[in-house]
Amino acid sequence: MKHVLITGANKSIGLETARQLAHQGYFVYLGCRDLVKGQQAVAHLTEAGLPHVEAIQLDVCDKASIQAAEKTIRAKTSVLDVLINNAGVLGGFPQNALITDTDQIREIFNTNFFGTIEVTLTFLDLLEQAPVPVIVNISSGLASLTLQSDPTWIHAPYKLAAYGSSKTALNAYTVFLAYELQAKGFKVNAVDPGQTATDFTGHQGGAVTDAARFVTQYATIGADGPTGKYFSRDAPAGETESPW
Repeated sequence: MKHVLITGANKSIGLETARQLAHQGYFVYLGCRDLVKGQQAVAHLTEAGLPHVEAIQLDVCDKASIQAAEKTIRAKTSVLDVLINNAGVLGGFPQNALITDTDQIREIFNTNFFGTIEVTLTFLDLLEQAPVPVIVNISSGLASLTLQSDPTWIHAPYKLAAYGSSKTALNAYTVFLAYELQAKGFKVNAVDPGQTATDFTGHQGGAVTDAARFVTQYATIGADGPTGKYFSRDAPAGETESPW
């Protein structure tokens, strides 16, 4: 049985991705900042006939919490096949480039960028034990410099300078990480599930099940799968990869 850790997995896309992967036979660790909410999510999944799930307390902004989570999982398995860095924050409004306070930008980067790096590096040893280790970094269309520079793009009016920049940085880190881990057989990609109807978006957008299915597609790739790429469910028509 393969093992996967999903951060920010007690609700929305993270929880639905956990459900879909559990259905496919994975043992799923739900990384949750609030363990009680995580345990409630696990209870919901087990009641639905998915017993191979477990909540793990994991705050991506707390190094001690990340290390404790790694120790807990290491005591249960010697291999982690998949890491999905899903935890993220949108941040408050407004986020206009000219007026957004640097403290606000740092707070968003701490979760969306630095938190992802801390989790990835901490779990790297467990991932290296897998035949084909997979890392999925959840990105956003707002990370794309190409699309953000296009005044005709549907989301061009969005003024999310802090959030968008954090995901652009995450995309760049994904490329470097994929390159450095390629010789070890890792598959590392940035994946944008598209605008999805969750608390994150004020429940505007597509279905959570569709977004999670897109994430799951790249979480379950094999040795012949892509690495160092950026994929979006909202990619321009006819394109399989998304513009950076």
